[in-house]
Amino acid sequence: MHVVVVGGGVAGLASALQLGRAGHQVTVVERDDTPMPHTADEAFDWDRRGAPQVRHSHAFLARLRNLLRDHQPDVLEALLAEGATEMRFGDSLPPGMEFTPEPEDEELVMIACRRTTFEWVLRRAALAEPGVTIRTGHAATALLTSPNADPTPKFSSQRAPSAHSEENFGGIPVVSGVRLDDGSEIGADLVVAANGRRSAVAEWLAAIGARPVAETVEDTGIVYASRFYRLLPDADLPPRTGPIGGDLGYVKYGTFVGDNRTFSVTLAVPSDDDELRRRLSDPVAFDEAARTLPATALWLDGRAEPITPQVHLMAGLLNKWTDYVVDGEPVVTGLIPVGDAVLCTNPLYGRGCSTAYWSAHLLTTALVDHADDLRAGAVAYDDALRAEILPWYRASVEQDREARRVSAAMLAGEDPYADASDPRAFTRSVLRDGLAPALRTDQVVLRAFVRNLNLL
Repeated sequence: MHVVVVGGGVAGLASALQLGRAGHQVTVVERDDTPMPHTADEAFDWDRRGAPQVRHSHAFLARLRNLLRDHQPDVLEALLAEGATEMRFGDSLPPGMEFTPEPEDEELVMIACRRTTFEWVLRRAALAEPGVTIRTGHAATALLTSPNADPTPKFSSQRAPSAHSEENFGGIPVVSGVRLDDGSEIGADLVVAANGRRSAVAEWLAAIGARPVAETVEDTGIVYASRFYRLLPDADLPPRTGPIGGDLGYVKYGTFVGDNRTFSVTLAVPSDDDELRRRLSDPVAFDEAARTLPATALWLDGRAEPITPQVHLMAGLLNKWTDYVVDGEPVVTGLIPVGDAVLCTNPLYGRGCSTAYWSAHLLTTALVDHADDLRAGAVAYDDALRAEILPWYRASVEQDREARRVSAAMLAGEDPYADASDPRAFTRSVLRDGLAPALRTDQVVLRAFVRNLNLL
């Protein structure tokens, strides 16, 4: 089967790698003109206008690391060889906490890495597959359809003749490829939409007469500001025995370890606080603010220098879930979304790359299990998304709603926990007065908390 993957970010490259290794011919179409760099530091300078988030902090959670370990161990080995590190539960515990290793701790291992380094290693792995081709500098602009396309292509590059027509399948369009911005066309048995949270697929589907997709969208209520740094030659990272971030209501903050002696600091402010956003966009003010916060101050005590001269901002951050299967039927045959094209959450939780890679894994599994029927594969993939990833999306939405409530109360000078009759306020007070202290003293509580953070 020939697969066209629209988008060469983490979701697209993960799909290309896994589908290529499953025996498919894969063409990745990436709109950014990004020739393959030679080093991780060259990759950091990639001009990724289509993925502005690459200049922001990223977390590569244990869920993602375990998928690599179990299914693409060579990619994990390559990441470590290029300067990424593994961060194990137990390595950075609060001072004085007694620690007894448990077998499940082998599952609690994160990867410390810049997004660009991860993407660079992943692209290199995909390009090494004989059936994978990557075309950069070309954007897909529309879907092609064929009324005589076979909606049940086999696992091969040849399409069997079919007498079926679009009308034979309830008027569901059959996608047969993509049109590019230069007017050229690429035929495909399957198009994988991996073109991110601003994906135009809903508009493309409307243009071919498909049933509307069902979208659930909710603003996260924050604007992201990030800056990257590199340790000086004689410096080390500060001890990681305390919190790596925090939430003051009017600002959320955190530090993220990268690869090759790099790290990043991210400050997130309410999206309606224009003054604070404007001030933090200044590099001097950004660093001064970070030096006043307990979880970031040690990182900017003179041990590192910036490697991004400016502060990178990102607004319009949404929680978004898109249903491409409505009432049990795909709105289209021959197109399946992955990554942010199907779901995206608040980047503060660091789940984006992990859910992107996870969705590519679920897609490949569904297509292998339903090799003779794309429709059945699409439904099975949708079922897997709902069972395994949708609960994490819902949790993100609920967390953001409560965070916006608390932030608004604090900015108004009110106590967000004052109304004991409000179940949300009561739950928040339990977390503040019960869970937070326990995380500093009880390894069982901390382990459960870290498992949740890592999508386990």
